[in-house]
Amino acid sequence: MKRRSFITLGGAAIAWPLAARAQQSRNIPRLCFLTFDPGTLQTTRYDAFFQALRGLGHVDGQTITIDYFSADGRDERFPALAAECLRRKSDIIAVSTTPAAQAAKGATRTIPIVMLQLGDPVGTGLVDSLAKPGGNVTGMSQMTSDLAAKRLELLKEAVPGLSRVLVLSYPADPIAPLQVKALREAARLLGVTLQIQDIRAADDLPAAFDAGAREGADGLLTMVASMFVANRARVSELAVRHRLPAIYPNSIHVTDAGGLMAYDPNIVDLHRQAATYVDRILKGAKPSDLPVQQPTKFALVVNLKAAKAIGLTISESFLLRADELIQ
Repeated sequence: MKRRSFITLGGAAIAWPLAARAQQSRNIPRLCFLTFDPGTLQTTRYDAFFQALRGLGHVDGQTITIDYFSADGRDERFPALAAECLRRKSDIIAVSTTPAAQAAKGATRTIPIVMLQLGDPVGTGLVDSLAKPGGNVTGMSQMTSDLAAKRLELLKEAVPGLSRVLVLSYPADPIAPLQVKALREAARLLGVTLQIQDIRAADDLPAAFDAGAREGADGLLTMVASMFVANRARVSELAVRHRLPAIYPNSIHVTDAGGLMAYDPNIVDLHRQAATYVDRILKGAKPSDLPVQQPTKFALVVNLKAAKAIGLTISESFLLRADELIQ
């Protein structure tokens, strides 16, 4: 599939053919797509969303104009990108991360905003409730806090002797404290000690792993954050170097970056549903009338090659629970 061109502000940019777009009919709706880093648009991560849009008749450059904006891995750029969406008179804004959604909502209370798969839109104040979101924001939620606790439980089951877990947190994302709260409650019940390391930039990762080693960490959990998806190869490499059994919130950490295991909702399904919300809004539906959807399908993915690399033996009973095994 042809990868998408995107626009960043304040950094290297690939220019979108604006002149060609200016020639299009003003009746063609405009979608502004905000994402954390350019790599998310150069992979297949959001293809289900864009393919579903095309299946619904929204073809970029023909029946809809799509502007792809990347914050280039810096959340503080989202307000400027949201302002650019307004300057281009976007009819709808699609967001793939909570800071992007907050920036968009801060910029407009009238233009509809559709969340592709955000962590906790109620807990972060983006919507009033799942059933009645109110305002101009709706879309899909990942149930992030509940799933964070579930991942810690799974890590403990896979590594029964687990006692101290290094947790990578990205405090720039407002869903971080919600996940920390859920993890602390789960850790107390599981008899596990958490070592939470705040990561503000990718260069903080080596020091975080070194700190974990000094304090005897024997497991790793990364929270839901675009920062860790964008740097998944580096995180996985550091986990192997420190021989830490790890669980991740996105299967791409395992299938693409060689991580040990992941437990995540069916992101493809959420992205397809998000596309239907864009379609319904463009046909006249109000975001406030569209309930925020939560995932109903989840998958446990285990990488046996990664287990072998760190000398970990996982029980057959645990492996039987996996939805996918990578040999």
